[in-house]
Amino acid sequence: MEAQLEQIREQQKDSWNKFSPGWKKWDSLIMEFLQPIGDEMIKLLNPRENETVLDVASGTGEPGISIARKIGNGKIIFTDLAAGMLEIAEENARKAGIPNFETQVCDVSELPFADNSFDIISCRLGFMFFPDMQMAAKELARVLKPGGRITTSVWTGPEKNFWVTAIGGTINKNMGLEAPPEGAPGMFRCAKPGFISNMFKEAGLKNISESEVLGAVNCGTAETYWSMMTEIAAPFVAALSKADDSMRAKIKKEVSELINEKFPDGNVSIPSSAFVIYGEK
Repeated sequence: MEAQLEQIREQQKDSWNKFSPGWKKWDSLIMEFLQPIGDEMIKLLNPRENETVLDVASGTGEPGISIARKIGNGKIIFTDLAAGMLEIAEENARKAGIPNFETQVCDVSELPFADNSFDIISCRLGFMFFPDMQMAAKELARVLKPGGRITTSVWTGPEKNFWVTAIGGTINKNMGLEAPPEGAPGMFRCAKPGFISNMFKEAGLKNISESEVLGAVNCGTAETYWSMMTEIAAPFVAALSKADDSMRAKIKKEVSELINEKFPDGNVSIPSSAFVIYGEK
């Protein structure tokens, strides 16, 4: 089992490093898209002056950078499995004038920090991809100080996230791809209400809450949507790499038709839905 988890970790690390240039290119649009989720997380955490913060699965730096602005002379550590993503986070943090931060490449299931190290832990949209989510929850609880606060977010179901299913469903329809094994890392792995809340409870956390946050990815056009998704979304790129030119063109045409049918006014703003889960130690 451990060998299988290690294999998943290595595949994920390679994938995120490979796609980090795409995330950097689309960072502005994606961060605007995800801001409502980050705002709700920060509101629940209520960061204070001089607190110590761990931001897990940091990606390009948010919501960690926004949290860092609220802790004054406190300290934040950005962590991620992929060094390529953390390089972007570091660049964004420096641009934002964040003084007291570190970056550390590490695995959430084996955090290189002492017990009871952090006042706050944030993890936006990371849990769905952790190979062993329960181990990750326990490890996060371990490094959280008594009385410390933690928040994470995960996508709700596919029926509320057309921004994923527009391209994903069209690829599957045309290519008949095998469904991933049940429970395998993926976008909607944590979509069941209460799923992460129960995991937090099992990890010994308390005062747990769960709320839904709606958002929208403002692509503007179907072409922009296609370009973004085929430059940041590893599973879709992997699937399309197995298609010949005519099949790829067919899929792109059908995705564009689907988007334009849903947004006939030409203003493509695709809805999304996520759960934000909060707990305390």
